[in-house]
Amino acid sequence: MTRTILTGDRPTGPLHLGHLVGSLRNRVALQHEYETFVLIADLQALTDHADDPGLIRESVIELVLDYLAVGIDPTAAAIVVQSQVPELSELTVYFLNLVTVARLQRNPTVKDEMRQKGFEADVPAGFFVYPVSQAADITAFGAHLVPVGADQLPMLEQTVEIVRRFNRLYGPVLVEPEALVPDVGRLPGTDGAAKMGKSLGNAIFLSDPPDVVARKVMSMFTDPGHLRASDPGRVEGNVVFTYLDAFDPDKTAVAILKEQYQAGGLGDVALKRRLMGVLESELTPIRTRRREAAKDPTHIREVLKEGTARGQARTAVTLGRVREAMGLYR
Repeated sequence: MTRTILTGDRPTGPLHLGHLVGSLRNRVALQHEYETFVLIADLQALTDHADDPGLIRESVIELVLDYLAVGIDPTAAAIVVQSQVPELSELTVYFLNLVTVARLQRNPTVKDEMRQKGFEADVPAGFFVYPVSQAADITAFGAHLVPVGADQLPMLEQTVEIVRRFNRLYGPVLVEPEALVPDVGRLPGTDGAAKMGKSLGNAIFLSDPPDVVARKVMSMFTDPGHLRASDPGRVEGNVVFTYLDAFDPDKTAVAILKEQYQAGGLGDVALKRRLMGVLESELTPIRTRRREAAKDPTHIREVLKEGTARGQARTAVTLGRVREAMGLYR
């Protein structure tokens, strides 16, 4: 039996280098090896953007362009619009009865995101329960593997808990998913912050033109104690070296640069110029493919229509089994 992968993104803006390292590379590498569904989670995006649905609608197309640009093949990986698959919302309602408020409050990922967004006691109910929606997405598609960053592992753990409780109550219906964590850790923001975010002003987007990339690289956090090229510098925590580790194919050259920087004699500007060249080599073909894809909006709509139809066909099978196992009225 072909194993299934479910992955996806919230349509709240363009994708950035953190997405490329954290998930997109894995998707491209595995899409022909597994049955792959890429979910555009527009319903989940509404949980903290309900006042701006226009942003979400426009970002759906931008996501598809980014997907095609990095090498997602829609004939292999079905690109699915979440809001167009009603089975996902139905399964979410069933799952809400299998998880407690106290358990949701303990989810460290949700707690961190609530703090980052400043929700405190005013958290929208939809945002508070979105781990349950994610669990419904994963199980409705029968995903065996879910590519996630290490920070998202608590979300998958909650999914596994829900699946086990459902199967214990109603019978072995749902697949218990496993995490697929990338080899490269989370890419920090250009400012040195632990997280690169669309709204944090510290991201390099896949669609950024060369001059914008250059400006963002030149503003990158390095070593505040490295005031002159002759000064010894720190590699640990130096964002430029973190990006070189992630994107520079010449690992030997990067190792030499680290030695030079630590010994003194390598300036930040020279280091950043190398990174500019490395990133341009990575981003130039992505930009080119994105521009070509954008010339054919009809094709983009067809990709979404066909992928969503494939996704709904899969989830309908799962929901049929769920309803039967629960003994719901038919």
